[in-house]
Amino acid sequence: DCSAALGANRLSGPLHSTLGAFSGSGPTAAEKKRSVASQRAIGDHAGKTGVTIGLEALNRFECYLFNTMDDLSEHIDAIDRPHVKAMYDTFHANIEEADPIGAYTRNRRNVVHIHISENDRGVPGRGNIPWKETFSAIRKSGYDDWLTIESFGRSLKDLAAATKVWRDFAETPEAVYREGYKHIRDGWKKAA
Repeated sequence: DCSAALGANRLSGPLHSTLGAFSGSGPTAAEKKRSVASQRAIGDHAGKTGVTIGLEALNRFECYLFNTMDDLSEHIDAIDRPHVKAMYDTFHANIEEADPIGAYTRNRRNVVHIHISENDRGVPGRGNIPWKETFSAIRKSGYDDWLTIESFGRSLKDLAAATKVWRDFAETPEAVYREGYKHIRDGWKKAA
């Protein structure tokens, strides 16, 4: 409702489970079934407001319910609601996917939002994400929507604690968005 009130048509993130809450084992069939039921209800409501939910697969150190794009897409297919889709995050894919580009390509049908995030969550373009191949796969897939920089620092104490960020990954916040924006713009153009 808040997203719709703001005029947004999308709300993306780890909206399927509690960040950092672990059961001690992998997800059970009962947990996935409960998640499907709750996401269907959320998707039905979101559809009435014109908002699409983009669920995010997180790495195994942050959640246990959905760690890979294949698992998440299977879940989204089971939810079977047009307003519940996926978000692709380059940081999490770099950790969990044997082939991050292939994971994106296989699951593109469900992707409605993309986080551009470096392997250390710092400035995009300074780390080891295969950006040339990533931008090429995204463009070739026909995706033409938001590419959002996701980077963390220590300034928000609760978020820093939740994401285990103990040092700054850039000299300033401005370096993240200035250099990150240029990286995205240039990478997108080169991938054409």
